[in-house]
Amino acid sequence: MEYSEVLRARRMVRRYDGRPVADDVLGRVVAAGLRAPSAGNSQGRDLLVLRSPADRELFWSTTAGTRDAGAAPDRWLTGMRTAPVVVLLLADPAAYARRYAAPDKPGPDRDAATWEVAWPDVDTGMSGLLVLLAAVDEGLGACLFGVPSAAHAAVRAVFAVPADRRVVAALTLGHPAPGEASRPSRLHRRTVADAVHDGRFGVPWSR
Repeated sequence: MEYSEVLRARRMVRRYDGRPVADDVLGRVVAAGLRAPSAGNSQGRDLLVLRSPADRELFWSTTAGTRDAGAAPDRWLTGMRTAPVVVLLLADPAAYARRYAAPDKPGPDRDAATWEVAWPDVDTGMSGLLVLLAAVDEGLGACLFGVPSAAHAAVRAVFAVPADRRVVAALTLGHPAPGEASRPSRLHRRTVADAVHDGRFGVPWSR
């Protein structure tokens, strides 16, 4: 697909038709996530791909346990559980600390612990965006979502994720259910006119 077409077609897909994703297609989609930039080329992100029914069920049961006890799955969760693939996006803050402590990185920001912006999380999020776009290019749907904070430790434990990795987000991937990929957003999408500023904040962008 042309890049502009990929951008127009991208939607958060929350329901899938049950078909599996071919291994070669999935490989290309997750590999795209590694093409994202990273501060200092630290590359402190990992993608944990859950493909087996057992692993997916383990993820959903681990994270759904933070909901009200006895509550029935809502429409969102019921739809998301139809995805044949779940990808966990993990940040590695220690990789940034090591990189910026290196001799070729002089300057005031050498101590990553003092950063006001959490660049490991930003860069991991950019990897997630590239996965979303690559999924569209392959004819798939995807949805990026947050993992409940109360479930992070349990998710790391059940999937043997090292304690120094941070769970930033998760993605579902699969073939969209009929009509799901073209479902319009219920919210207004901000436009260039109200979200892009020219020279000073509040000055509308002028073409």
